[in-house]
Amino acid sequence: MAYNKKYTLMALIGVGVVSGVAWWAQRQPPTTTPSSATTTTPAAAGTKAPAVEVAKVESITLVDETQAVGSLRSRQGVVLRPEVAGRVKQIFFNDGQRVRKGQVLVQFEDQLQQAQVLQARAELSIAESNHKRNQELVGQNFISKRSLDESGAALEVARAKLSLADASLQRLKVLAPFDGITGLKQFNVGDYLKDGADMVNIEDLDAVLLDFRLPERFQAKIRAGQKALLTVDALPGLPFTAIVQAVDPLIEANGRSVGVRGCIDNRQQSLRPGMFARVNAVFGSRENALVIPEEAIIPQGGRSFVVKVVAGEKPDTLVSQRVAVKVGLRQPGKVEILEGLAAGDTVVTAGHQRLQKDATAVRVVDLSQPSGAKVAAGAGAGPSGAAGAAPAAGNAPSGANSAASPAAGGATGAPASGAAPTGAPAPASQGSGPAAAAKPGQSAARNLVLSGPNPCLRGADAAR
Repeated sequence: MAYNKKYTLMALIGVGVVSGVAWWAQRQPPTTTPSSATTTTPAAAGTKAPAVEVAKVESITLVDETQAVGSLRSRQGVVLRPEVAGRVKQIFFNDGQRVRKGQVLVQFEDQLQQAQVLQARAELSIAESNHKRNQELVGQNFISKRSLDESGAALEVARAKLSLADASLQRLKVLAPFDGITGLKQFNVGDYLKDGADMVNIEDLDAVLLDFRLPERFQAKIRAGQKALLTVDALPGLPFTAIVQAVDPLIEANGRSVGVRGCIDNRQQSLRPGMFARVNAVFGSRENALVIPEEAIIPQGGRSFVVKVVAGEKPDTLVSQRVAVKVGLRQPGKVEILEGLAAGDTVVTAGHQRLQKDATAVRVVDLSQPSGAKVAAGAGAGPSGAAGAAPAAGNAPSGANSAASPAAGGATGAPASGAAPTGAPAPASQGSGPAAAAKPGQSAARNLVLSGPNPCLRGADAAR
């Protein structure tokens, strides 16, 4: 019992001593100097301000475009087939030879048909003589007018027989239906071919058609006269330009897509029907379009918001400001802003979750600097820090996402290639992308080949 009382008394004494020391400490005046107070308070405040990454609102030339895949086909292409059966007598072309419209390509055995033509001519000669004689006799009243009518009808029948024999004879000649290049023939001299058998294909390659499909949401944007840039896997790095000639009025029910046909000037003969093409359809472009990194957009309730970084009420401070925006076109890494922002504004790209309300003090982190020398600006950062925050903010994150700036430059270069000679494959010097610019010699060589009007714009051919 005496032991417990002893420890209880010691505990009470200890509590009393601690309470007295605390009371004495509270009554003492502050020992810190004014200069130290002014240095620690902002520092403490600056430590509490959340750090964010930002980017500048950029003004670029924005291209309204979409990507698709398509196939190339000849502007005109047929497989020649004989109209009648027969044996091949002569072949007047070689594989891969350029031929002209109306040129005789194949001659079938025609001895029988020539004999029929001679017979028809003889019958026609007799019919003409009889009819002429009857006309003289009718004038002298030696025969009736009925005999004259019969001889006139016989003359018309003889003329029809001669025309039929001539037509049968001409059908044994296979002619080129248009200017083009022959393919690989599937027959030889002496072969007996049935009517309708495949002989050889002819392709008009001065211009090739590009067929591709777009989702139905683009059917109001695509129209004749627009340009589409394309590349083919067989010719890497070489861009071409197609002129949209027609849009299918029917929307395919299965895929909800619309068919589009373009024409490419192919007088240099570098493209072939059947090639696979990667198409970049250009609907138009807008100058001075405002874009920001897509990570700056905060979707909420069907609306889009961004957080701007603006100057605070206190000197040398930066605070957040939530702004509703209207977005437009989207490109990889970039979003167009139609309303809500101006060129040069600074928006937050990372750290939104730390900004729960407006007017929150922020610190801007410049990720473009080395990890040991990051520049931070915010509350109490000093004049130089506050002034340097905005430029640093714009440079760092936009630099992190500035792939869109060169990409935008590439996009703006796309219409530049589209502005090349209408429908002509864009030379390397006018193409989009570095690969095109890497072939200046090839560009000059191709320009020398092209001469005359663009085959895609030749009257009725342009509407095919």
